[in-house]
Amino acid sequence: MQVTTLWRHPIKSHGREQIDSVALVAGQSMPWDRVWAVAHEAAKAEPGVWAQCAHFSRVSKAPGLMAITAKLNEATGKLTLSHPDRPDLTFDPEAEPGALIGWSAPLVPQDRALPSHIMRLDGRGYTDSDFPSVTLCNLASHRAVEQQMGQDLSIHRWRGNIWFDSDAPWIEFDWMDRDIQVGEAILRPRERTDRCLATTTNPDTGRRDADTLKALDSFGHQDFSVRCEVVRGGTVRATDKVMPL
Repeated sequence: MQVTTLWRHPIKSHGREQIDSVALVAGQSMPWDRVWAVAHEAAKAEPGVWAQCAHFSRVSKAPGLMAITAKLNEATGKLTLSHPDRPDLTFDPEAEPGALIGWSAPLVPQDRALPSHIMRLDGRGYTDSDFPSVTLCNLASHRAVEQQMGQDLSIHRWRGNIWFDSDAPWIEFDWMDRDIQVGEAILRPRERTDRCLATTTNPDTGRRDADTLKALDSFGHQDFSVRCEVVRGGTVRATDKVMPL
């Protein structure tokens, strides 16, 4: 088993970015993954404190956000966001938060709470777990869902961090609370990732077009991937080995 691709999502629900390698840190989420989140008008989240996804603009409520891709310049802190229905936006989330609010507003249904302001949480990130996590995704499980549905699916529906390939679908669910070496790092899966309407959305178009939840139901659950704690930091690269210890 080996790593195939690595992905981060600098702003929660607002774009994905492929990276070649990542230096994981024990007790933290993936660097630059979901560091920012867009709070909506009804949010009651406090700055610098983790909050549940209900406080933020997200794909499950605004499918159009799924089609965003991102590119982060770590040196300058500037982000470039792209979407098929919007002009590219390059901005600094810290110095120009209003730029994102105005750019993303047309992608959010107008009968829901609209984007209000950007929040930042370093080290921890606004992951959907109540602990700092990195998601580990199995391509064999993805292929099993594709086979069940009889159609090709983009892996980006699952918005994962580390993708690996194996010949055994759902083997990752057997690794709960077991140490897994991924490159130089050691991860410990702590919970399965329960899925929502976001995964029914096409990452190319931002439109709902596939009943992924029904397909998962056929396997007796609505889970895909596992959320892991980083118990030993280290560098992870594409083609690195994935080995249960």
